[in-house]
Formats: sequence, C-alpha cells, structure tokens
Amino acid sequence: MPRPSPASPLLSLPGAVPAEAPDEGVAAHYGDLFREQRALADGSGFVDLSHRGVVTVTGPERLSWLHLLLTQHVSDLPPGQATEALILSAHGHIEHALSLVDDGETTWMHTEPGNQEALIAYLESMKFFYRAEVADRTDEIAVVHLPAGSIAEVPEKVVVRETAHGRDLFLPRADLESFAADHGPAIGVLALEALRVEAHRPRLGMETDHRTIPHELGWIGTAVHLQKGCYRGQETVARVHNLGKPPRRLVFLHLDGSEVQLPPHGTPIRLASDGEEGRQLGFLTTSARHHELGPIALALVKRNVPVDAPLMAGTTAAAQEVVVEP
Repeated sequence: MPRPSPASPLLSLPGAVPAEAPDEGVAAHYGDLFREQRALADGSGFVDLSHRGVVTVTGPERLSWLHLLLTQHVSDLPPGQATEALILSAHGHIEHALSLVDDGETTWMHTEPGNQEALIAYLESMKFFYRAEVADRTDEIAVVHLPAGSIAEVPEKVVVRETAHGRDLFLPRADLESFAADHGPAIGVLALEALRVEAHRPRLGMETDHRTIPHELGWIGTAVHLQKGCYRGQETVARVHNLGKPPRRLVFLHLDGSEVQLPPHGTPIRLASDGEEGRQLGFLTTSARHHELGPIALALVKRNVPVDAPLMAGTTAAAQEVVVEP
C-alpha cells in the first residue's frame, strides 16, 4: 500500500476543509470555493500540493538514462526548462505521469500522491551501469503551485518548474508555513482541479485506467515525443499514431446545472437517447464546479461516439465538446 505524504500544516489555517482521495493531506478549500477559483484565475495566491510525491535523480548520466525510460526527449533538456513525461507498460498503457525540470545538477519531478515508491522501484530496477542516483524527497520537499500571472517572489535556491499554467515550486517542507504567511491567500485543490478540467488537462488516476494509452488523452506532443524511440511501450505509440486511431477519446462535458450533486469519478456515460438502461460508452473521469462555466467534467468515451450526441453521466444530462479528435 502506498505510503501517504505527511499531512500539510496548512490544514490548520482558518476555514481549511480536508480534501478527499486522491488528494488527502491538503485542503480541498478554505471556505469559499468560487472566490478561490477567481483568485487563481487572476494570478493570485498559491495552492498547497505538498501531498504530491517528489523524486530527484542526480549523477552525470541522469538525463541520458532517463531519456531511455521516458516518453519525452530529455537527453538534452536545458536547465530550467519544464517538461512532462510518461512511463508506459510494455503494451503502451500509462503507468506514471511525471512533471519534470532539471536545474543543471539534479532532475526534479513530482508525481501523484503515493506513487513515488512504485516510480522509484521501477527506476532502480532499470539503473544497470548508469551513473544516476534516485531519491525520494517527499518528506523534506513540498510542491507549491503559483498560478499563471502571479508576481509572487520565489524564495532563493528554490527550484522552479514554470509552464503556461503557472509555476511549481519545490519548497523545503519546513518553510511551508512561512511561505503561506508571505504569499497568501491559500487556495484549495478543488479550485485548481476546476481550472484543470476547464483546460482539458488529464491527470493520472483520474483520466486514466489500467488500459489507457497516451493518444486517448491528448498527451501526444506534450508528454510524448514522436521522434524518439528506445522506451518501453514505444511500439504501441508508433503503431497507433501511424496506422490507426485510439479506441477511446477524452471529451469535455457541460453538465446539467440543476443537479445538486456532481456525478463522481467512474460514473457511466451513455447516449441520452438510450436512457439510463442504454449501453455504457465510457466513464466520467473528473467533475468540478466552475466559477463561470458551472458544473463541468472530463470523460473518456469510445472513439465512435458521435461528437454531437447529447450524453448522460449517470442520471445527469451532459453536452460534449471535442478534446481528442475521433
């Protein structure tokens, strides 16, 4: 069983409501979900992601070694350039999703809560004669997210992973409370999840199951480099890209706003015309309440579902938008 990350000290802040799986250990919100979303969208505040696993790789051959294992081209990754990468099974199914940055001496990555032990076990099994050292830094390093547009100053010597969606800071866990005091307001993970759904960005364990391949989620290009080979699962990636279509596709859903409860992860997706007894065509992956769009969701459905067909997520009506082309 995966070892949970240490509970965040920021759960003691006023209004903090603990998050549920898979985000236990940090706050879901601090009392006003929509206010927190608006602040995040405006570039204010920060999100405590200290429950995420943090892994580092050091050594002179770290990048050339990782290049052989990951779906991303990282052998020449410049210091400070953020990227994301996957680790696939031999059949091309997604096993790990990594958010990476290299500082010139160390490759830093964060991954889903509790996944770091399985990740490290795999990396250690593939070291062979390469000069690279893998370490679990979760107990000493906390991930903190600053939204795009934030003008917050980053403490000295803190490694930063900067993307179009904001900056991830690898902050000493001992500095988390002082950082919060200087960089508030604190914003819960539900606000960040709502903006993630709005941006159609997949998340391991939410948009994936045991047979998900990268093409289904739009990870080709962002986390998968098509001009490199020599990694586990590469044959499946190349075959589907060159010769076929993925069996499923990610869709964005506008949910019926009259429902009190959001349909949870795993809710069956069916054609609205077939009703609740119709054939299941996929499943809802993440649902959220958005401060402007109302209830929204991502779902994984069969590729041949008509793109203009009204859907049902359980008993909730849903209108779909294309994320991955059929």
